Amino acid sequence: MSDLWAEQRAVKRQSVAPLAVRLRPQSLTEFVGQEHFLAPGMLLNRMLSADRLSSMIFYGPPGTGKTTLAEIIASHTKRHFEQANAALVGVKDIRTILDAAARRLENSSTQTILFLDEIHRFARNQQDVLLNDVEAGIVTLIGATTENPYFSVNSALVSRSTVFQFEALTNDHIISLLRRALTHPRAFPGLTITVADDALHHWARISDGDARRALTALELAVLSAPTPKPNQPIHINLDAAQQSIQAKALVYDGTGDAHYDLASALIKSMRGSDPDASVYWLARMLQAGEDPRFIARRIAILASEDIGNADPHAISVAASAWELTERVGMPECQLILSQAVIYMACAPKSNACTLAIGAASEEVRTGRTIPVPRFLRDAHYQGSASLGNGQNYKYPHDSADAYVDQDYLGVDRQFYHPTAHGFEAQIAQRLADLKSRARPDASPQPPPRQ
Repeated sequence: MSDLWAEQRAVKRQSVAPLAVRLRPQSLTEFVGQEHFLAPGMLLNRMLSADRLSSMIFYGPPGTGKTTLAEIIASHTKRHFEQANAALVGVKDIRTILDAAARRLENSSTQTILFLDEIHRFARNQQDVLLNDVEAGIVTLIGATTENPYFSVNSALVSRSTVFQFEALTNDHIISLLRRALTHPRAFPGLTITVADDALHHWARISDGDARRALTALELAVLSAPTPKPNQPIHINLDAAQQSIQAKALVYDGTGDAHYDLASALIKSMRGSDPDASVYWLARMLQAGEDPRFIARRIAILASEDIGNADPHAISVAASAWELTERVGMPECQLILSQAVIYMACAPKSNACTLAIGAASEEVRTGRTIPVPRFLRDAHYQGSASLGNGQNYKYPHDSADAYVDQDYLGVDRQFYHPTAHGFEAQIAQRLADLKSRARPDASPQPPPRQ
């Protein structure tokens, strides 16, 4: 009788559940997306086929199927399934689940999967409670997180788990899920629904890879549609689709993965001389609420690190952009940052200055300390002449072209290797000319690096 009552309650809960819950896939064949580890021959598919399941961490954005896949795995492997949210449970609750799993394994040889959602919300000492039982195989842990587990999850727990990174669903994935929902018996029983293609594509684009968001929009459009005439379908057009879903919410944490990933994409796009990609990543950061001063600082660094003397004006553009960003603020400073980002992307590139300071710093750290030659030492204090400081120093401006042959280091070292890019090619030629004039017998220098 109790089983019948539980079944009736489950059916009732299912009937009032949101569409995204009602349509959760029940098997691997129904699951959409994550082909990079679920397709035939890929790692998780092989693990399930061989029934060799290890503890896992599912890492990725919301609405990509982390919870659903955990439930499917439990059903596929015939294991008992326990689900908890790390934000709502404590150590005592977890110990209760682990004790029950141990008894279940001992009494009936039934293994347990513990799905711990938002595992990053567990403090490190709370995560430690799981270690022994995960290590012993008493439970198979599946932790889900939207944050990088290599930063947010105990390293000992990560080392005992296989990390699977979930990707946002593609537009095609979303459209296939929406089309499936239109005819699925658990979706809208008793209703006939048609949706315009442009409405489907709008939901797919605005949902931004989040299946839950797209299905919620479909459900809202259907439930808010005018009651159709008898034997006529409910039709959802683009206008209704647009009203059922708001502007996409950009997933962004100013201190998390998105912050660093977008900053990396912006910098690498400018370095790679792609103005279109550069301005797109800039817009992504600004629209998500990134501090424009942080962006200005990154532009200033890149102006020296990746452009340098190939275009000496770049650092002035960066400095101006930074100053004006501080003065103007959003939203107008996005125009200034856009100009600066596009300038950096289009400028000739050289990392010769970056390599030069790196090589010189390495020499300072690991090489023998080079003393300052006496003729270069300070000669402005009383008694310096008796030490020989400043003697035999040749003042370059006494020469017609402001250059004299003089060894300013005392050892044969070259740290700066100018490239043949932009203005730096002229620098390379000038240095070569000065060297050949000063030392006519010097062997010809190799051409500047390309």
